Amino acid sequence: MESSESPSGEVAGDEQEATPTPVDVDTAVFVLGAGVTAITHPLLYVKLLIQVGHEPLPPTVGTTMFGRRVLYLPGFFSYAQHIVQVDGKRGLFRGLSPRIVSSTISTVVRCKVKQVERLSKKGGVQTSLGKVFQETSQEMIIQCLSRVATHPFHVMSVRCMAQFVGREVKYGGMFSCMVKIFKEEGVAGFYVGIVPHVLGEVLFLWCCNLLAHFINTYAVDESFSQASAVRSYTKFVMGIAVSVLTYPFMLVADLMTVNNCGLAVGLPPRSPVFNSWLHCWNHLSQKGHLFRGSSFFFRRVPVSSLPPIED
Repeated sequence: MESSESPSGEVAGDEQEATPTPVDVDTAVFVLGAGVTAITHPLLYVKLLIQVGHEPLPPTVGTTMFGRRVLYLPGFFSYAQHIVQVDGKRGLFRGLSPRIVSSTISTVVRCKVKQVERLSKKGGVQTSLGKVFQETSQEMIIQCLSRVATHPFHVMSVRCMAQFVGREVKYGGMFSCMVKIFKEEGVAGFYVGIVPHVLGEVLFLWCCNLLAHFINTYAVDESFSQASAVRSYTKFVMGIAVSVLTYPFMLVADLMTVNNCGLAVGLPPRSPVFNSWLHCWNHLSQKGHLFRGSSFFFRRVPVSSLPPIED
């Protein structure tokens, strides 16, 4: 009897030990998030410098697919190589610490809010569109709470990276950044640029979810053999398309983050001092720069600043 019972007991014990605990799962999510943040940071760093209009390398002459000669600005790899030449390889990770903290806080906020929503969730018959509205509203609340909790660290990270332009050392570690911002700007200094950021994220959520719903409901025919596969990718594709439309909000948010903060990149002659994010938006719109920094490759010199190309 003992020999017949012991194997099953061992199997049950092994299964129990193999089951990951919530703490293990959270730790894995945090570590994975920090790793992804670190790996992608150079991309975000180069993107920010392009957003603020810093072009330290001269454009090169190239041709389009139709044979027309144009001036191209340096792409990501050339820009990253320039940063390495100036600051070394560690320079590519300037401003990383606040981003890792921001990513961790965002994950915690999202997990906690979702737990509360599960506990308070009530059953009921809903239409398909009603379900989309409910889920999108929940996502919007989570996104807004996450943005409020993490935006101060976004401000610190952006300003640390923007120091590359003027070679300042005003913002160092996170604690010194907090003290400096609080002394000079108060609590409001931690939330500069939050309005366009939140508006862009909320607009992205609603447009992406509603467009995906209408396409899946009315455009994808049930008789199509690959209908389920198409529906699974609709939201992803809509996300890419909508992100292009909402990009100007993110650009304006980052520019307002460095606006008139004491860094050269946010002061004349490099940049005018903006009274509000709408003032910034209008300025970029007039210059044709609302999508500045949206691409890492094949960046053409804007027509407004295009010099004559000599043969």
